[in-house]
Amino acid sequence: MPPTDSRSTYHHGALREELITACLALIESEGIGAVSLRRVAREAGVSPGAPYHHFPDRASLLNAITARGYQLLLAEVRRAVDAAGSPVQALGALIETYVRFARANTAYVRLMYRPELSESDKDPAAEATAEEGLQLLTETVVACQRAGAAPPGDPGPLVTMIWSVAAGLAMLSVEGPLDHLTAARGSTVPELTAQVSALVQTLLTGATPPR
Repeated sequence: MPPTDSRSTYHHGALREELITACLALIESEGIGAVSLRRVAREAGVSPGAPYHHFPDRASLLNAITARGYQLLLAEVRRAVDAAGSPVQALGALIETYVRFARANTAYVRLMYRPELSESDKDPAAEATAEEGLQLLTETVVACQRAGAAPPGDPGPLVTMIWSVAAGLAMLSVEGPLDHLTAARGSTVPELTAQVSALVQTLLTGATPPR
């Protein structure tokens, strides 16, 4: 086991937060491939053995960040859905929130959409929060159906469509293609996302009411 950290200024949990912050900064600047516990320790200014107090390996550190990313995203989506004036507007707000969150939190999102790196299937917290997000989306789609603003029946296909649109725009935004596309059109990613959100809402409001 690596030696213990000699810094005495950390309270319990403070070292953990420092390591997570350092890891996020490293992902932002150099990418996920640059992450190792030794490198994160160096970036945080602690001894090579310090991370082992909280993270037994690289995957456990990435897991912790992935779980937090899902928690932060879910909190923002809940606020957007609660503030929306109708279930249809809530779906549009959800799409825009995904993209806005992704652009502001690229390190989190790069991990959230790369489960093979963080082994999130081994982390109940990350899995539970991701499932909670899908449940919120499903409930919103069902509310649209009850209001006659979405086709009746199995909500699964519409849930999948909205999720794919939101997550797809988010990742295209993080990876850069959307910036190039919108710049060529004299627009911006937020403007394009708002247009897509409005289009989805327009399509839904034309749905056949349930019988």
